[in-house]
Amino acid sequence: MSGATIRAAGGVVWRRAVSGPSGGGVEVVLVHRPRYDDWSLPKGKLGPGETEVEGAVREVLEETGLHVRVGRPLGETRYDKVIGKTSRPKVVRWWAMQATTGTFTPNREVDEMRWSPLSEAEQLLTRETDRDLLRRFSQGPAPTRTVLLVRHANAGSRSKWRGEDRARPLDECGQAQADELVRLFARFDVARIASADLARCVDTVAPFADALGIAVQEEPVLSEICYPGREEEAAALLRSTDPDRDAVVCSQGDVIPDLITRLMTADDLDGPGPIVAAKGSVWALTLSGDRLVNVEYFSPPRPAECTSST
Repeated sequence: MSGATIRAAGGVVWRRAVSGPSGGGVEVVLVHRPRYDDWSLPKGKLGPGETEVEGAVREVLEETGLHVRVGRPLGETRYDKVIGKTSRPKVVRWWAMQATTGTFTPNREVDEMRWSPLSEAEQLLTRETDRDLLRRFSQGPAPTRTVLLVRHANAGSRSKWRGEDRARPLDECGQAQADELVRLFARFDVARIASADLARCVDTVAPFADALGIAVQEEPVLSEICYPGREEEAAALLRSTDPDRDAVVCSQGDVIPDLITRLMTADDLDGPGPIVAAKGSVWALTLSGDRLVNVEYFSPPRPAECTSST
């Protein structure tokens, strides 16, 4: 084995069956690749500068023609990719994805797409790693919603700011981070955007709000000043988002770790380790109903404007 690890991403794309033997159950998308004459789940290599979730959504669209709503993360699969007389390790990150719209058109990579009940899909899939992934998907809730909890982007030095702290704006790095966060947020089905009532928090989500054409709801309880003593109110705010749509919520560094920990403790969810919250980072909180079932951390974007920032 030689060479760098190949990074890829994909989705277990599902829908509710409306008729047939799986009526009312879940069907998933399988794709047939003529190059390998195999049945697999849609996936592909990441493009330059592309995050894993962006790559997953793009690959699903390219291979199936389907637009999707990103759901809970499903971890990763690993195997060796044979290339000529050698091989390279390949790591694929996966998400559950609910199909929303779109139509399949045969293409160079995929000549057939099939909706299959879970039991049938497991039999059709060629690769054992795909079958293991499908079992992982079937063990968790299919319909979920996501709250994207973001810490405000870079806003310079608090000690050097001469005005009222709540009015401290994003600096050049922070503005670039806010613009790049739009790419991540756009992969989800967001219908609500809320923020602590601070300029740097509102400005972090403003580019995405402008892109959607919706207003940012200012919520003082999400700020470090108002959060102490009102922790349950803040937790209830996150749980009360639209059960059928996703939400973006912007807060501060001293609020986010405590808020996530409280939600995890209340719902008896084991965590991935320390809850960190770098400026511009995002925690994707996956809920089934109002119960937290998964948390996933997205590191902050690092645009060129941030290379000299501390």
